[in-house]
Amino acid sequence: MEFLADYAGFLIRLLSIALIILLILSVVASGKNKQRKGGSLSVSKLNEGYQAMKTELSKQLFDKKALKQQQKILKKQKKDEKKVDQAEKKRVYVIDFDGDMKASAVHSMREEITAILSVATAKDEVVVRLESPGGVVHGYGLAASQLQRIKDKGIPLTVTVDKVAASGGYMMACVADKIVAAPFAILGSIGVVAQVPNIHRLLERNTIDVELHTAGKYKRTLTMLGENTDEGREKFKQDLEDTHELFKRFVSTNRPVLDIESIATGETWYGSEAIENKLADSVMTSDAYLEQFYADYDVLQVSYRETKGLTERIGLGVFSALEQKATGWISNIMNHRGF
Repeated sequence: MEFLADYAGFLIRLLSIALIILLILSVVASGKNKQRKGGSLSVSKLNEGYQAMKTELSKQLFDKKALKQQQKILKKQKKDEKKVDQAEKKRVYVIDFDGDMKASAVHSMREEITAILSVATAKDEVVVRLESPGGVVHGYGLAASQLQRIKDKGIPLTVTVDKVAASGGYMMACVADKIVAAPFAILGSIGVVAQVPNIHRLLERNTIDVELHTAGKYKRTLTMLGENTDEGREKFKQDLEDTHELFKRFVSTNRPVLDIESIATGETWYGSEAIENKLADSVMTSDAYLEQFYADYDVLQVSYRETKGLTERIGLGVFSALEQKATGWISNIMNHRGF
């Protein structure tokens, strides 16, 4: 009975939340026209975070005399930095790309790159911390083209891979002047794959007809609902081969040191093996790569975040509340059933 009471209470609260959402949406809908969503650019100096951790740890390790001496050295370093002409100081700009199937992060990355290119010069460097197992061709093609903008400006570009840069992810990485991979990072997968489920026979057994009308012989080579033909399959395979050839040319153009025919098999290699196959230039984590710049350069992380609309923010809040309640509810069920 206690469980049923909790469940009823949950439903009542869920209904109340739904009503509140509907009320807010109606108010928003009756208001002014929705303005175009913007975004915000944030810049953080990674040197400062690194130095703060170093100072905090030093307090725990060193005695007061040694700590005072270290602080004196640090103070002198900061004083010397002020004397350096900031216009002449090298900067390392860091952006993160966490890729999904659609390469959705390209929307933020394009803004970050635009901002960096407005101030960066050829003496600076851009480091992209890239993680992606790949995805759709057009999405990752655009992402790679955005990185090409950095190269076109003559600014050194480094891509670091801590976990994976495969398929479309490697298409992006190969644009860089230098690829740095962690020992067990996965690189490669220079191949193309596509699969189309077909339920035509299931529909046929249930006497369901599907009509597909196209203008153009190859407008639709394979379908999910209709009956596929050998001619359609051959055309579909040819399209994959053409895309693969385009992928291979792109990679070999950007990394001419590669033996493209031997590595464009769809296989992947770990960081250490990737060096042997010329897929990467050095084995190192992104942390180790950036750490070498902290002492002498400004290391700036640049992030762009789109501003979420009112309804979207409310939706996320409601989802979070429902998720917490659902978790508690499931926990109650499991406790009552003895799991």
